[in-house]
Amino acid sequence: MADKTEITVDEFISAIDDVKAYLLFLQSIGCDGVDCLSENVNKVAGWKMGGIKKRDSLEKISDDLTGCMRCGLGAFRKNIVFGEGSCSAELMFVGEGPGSEEDKTGVPFVGLSGKLLTKIISAMNFTRESVYICNIVKCRPENNRNPLPEEMKICMPYLKRQIQVIKPKVICTLGAVAAKALLQTTKPISNLRGHFCDYNGIKVMPTFHPAYLLRNQEKKALVWDDMKKIMKYLKT
Repeated sequence: MADKTEITVDEFISAIDDVKAYLLFLQSIGCDGVDCLSENVNKVAGWKMGGIKKRDSLEKISDDLTGCMRCGLGAFRKNIVFGEGSCSAELMFVGEGPGSEEDKTGVPFVGLSGKLLTKIISAMNFTRESVYICNIVKCRPENNRNPLPEEMKICMPYLKRQIQVIKPKVICTLGAVAAKALLQTTKPISNLRGHFCDYNGIKVMPTFHPAYLLRNQEKKALVWDDMKKIMKYLKT
């Protein structure tokens, strides 16, 4: 649901027209005490052209990333892994960065850990198409290392724009790197997971990364507990 404080572009344009009409009315009756010079009337009318910023979109964000070389990761990548899913998803998954399979295909979470994430999503009665999946950084760190703080700092504005466009009800961060980067915390993932946090009014559920679960099968039950909390919240 849209924030009630927001207004649509059409409403904004209508308000400008109302202001212009009122200034013209005051001008016609002598305009005592209000600056209704024609140049100011024209200035108000011009707000419609210059005062409305184009709405952001996933397509525009993706275009802005085309050929990105803002950090060193660009020199090693095959593909930018932007993200995929619904632009109006209630649930958004955020990992740390692409792996080798993702780098080859340009699609997030398609390797072994991605297959496990897909199973988790399906068990939650969602599909990959109905949620949104992306990463903190959009290019693969060489040898699958963790992205560096500077790399995440450079890429974070694009993730923030994705979140602003999608406006999910819940963000599920996958792994310690993603949780700490988005929430700006140093707490360990073992302390963060299982508890809702806040990111600009959006609920965030940190949990273990699917790659970690592949190495620690006994932790799958904890992640499922986290998913059940997400499902319960989404029903409210």
